[in-house]
Amino acid sequence: MRLADRMNNLGTETAFDCLCRAKALECTMDVVHLEIGEPDFDTPKHIREAAKRAIDEGYTHYGPSAGLPELRAAIAEYAGKLRGVHFTPEQVVVTPGGKPVMAFAIMALVEEGDEVIYPNPGFPIYESMIEYMGGTAVPIRLREDKDFRLDAEELASLVNPRTKLIVINSPCNPTGGVLTKDDLKLIAETAVKHNVWVLSDEIYSEILYDGVFESIVQNADVRERLIILDGFSKTYAMTGWRIGYGIMPPKMADMLARIQTNTNSCTATFTQRACLDALRGPREEVNRMLAEFKRRRDLIVEGLNNLRGFRCKLPAGAFYAFPNVEGTGLDCKVLAHRLLEEQGVACLAGTCFGKYGNGFLRFSYANSIENIGKALEKTEQLLKQI
Repeated sequence: MRLADRMNNLGTETAFDCLCRAKALECTMDVVHLEIGEPDFDTPKHIREAAKRAIDEGYTHYGPSAGLPELRAAIAEYAGKLRGVHFTPEQVVVTPGGKPVMAFAIMALVEEGDEVIYPNPGFPIYESMIEYMGGTAVPIRLREDKDFRLDAEELASLVNPRTKLIVINSPCNPTGGVLTKDDLKLIAETAVKHNVWVLSDEIYSEILYDGVFESIVQNADVRERLIILDGFSKTYAMTGWRIGYGIMPPKMADMLARIQTNTNSCTATFTQRACLDALRGPREEVNRMLAEFKRRRDLIVEGLNNLRGFRCKLPAGAFYAFPNVEGTGLDCKVLAHRLLEEQGVACLAGTCFGKYGNGFLRFSYANSIENIGKALEKTEQLLKQI
């Protein structure tokens, strides 16, 4: 089979590969799933009911490529309040999940040979899509001793005339690190100075444990070259619904909507109607999920720090622990493999998130307190054998 050469540049999201292997192992052993990045809660009932109503009301046909006008307006209002700025519906594009915002933005901006700076360790699809589109992926290291915050001065040193786009992610997958207001100000200044676009992945914007969420959009000068990625998957436990959105200058929104017309036409209309209820409905279940994530975070970080050879920073956001495991004496890939195959603990090697993830593991604590405790016990059992 002869494929286009660019297929050689297309990576994957290793969490799904690990999930497949873990599911296969469940035929013979008990497996604790700490590999996949999705809330283990059900979508809140009022959102599910809204989707059912929408289907019965006939929202089963094509909609505008950019999204239903009423949802675009609701997103603009809600997202603007969260960030303390004003958005208009014309800036919003609704997509089937958050990844299309990322892919469409790179497709619209990056040409052969253009450079894109992205966080590493970071979400693996950044690098995959940059290289698939013919760009050059330039990693900026997220360092443990800086609480996995991007170094804005180091970022500035990487920018050159070939730089077309800077990708940032806060709160961050896989580290849980959060950029500060000062970090974001410096990043914005760098982008404006060099006329570089910024893609700000804010999908975990509402999974933050202390303080208020800070967005780079609060720096007014960068807004004309800024694309924000957000969605419903993480906040509302709606991963399988596949609905996200981008917020950007209206002309760029028109371009991304045109790409969507050419790829998937539109996002499912009944899910869009359900998302209106997500934004406007009660917040009790969302708040409960966040409180439970915080309880789990505290448990898993304390437990990991009590394991021989592990040390783990307290993540400020998202739902991932990213311990340094160099003290075990094992390569992180080997350790992740043995945890799964011998103990039934599914987690990911840090290198799944880029070369600078070497020496780390990622544990998703989107699982019950009971299962987290079981995973810690099983990990300790393996370490005793090393």
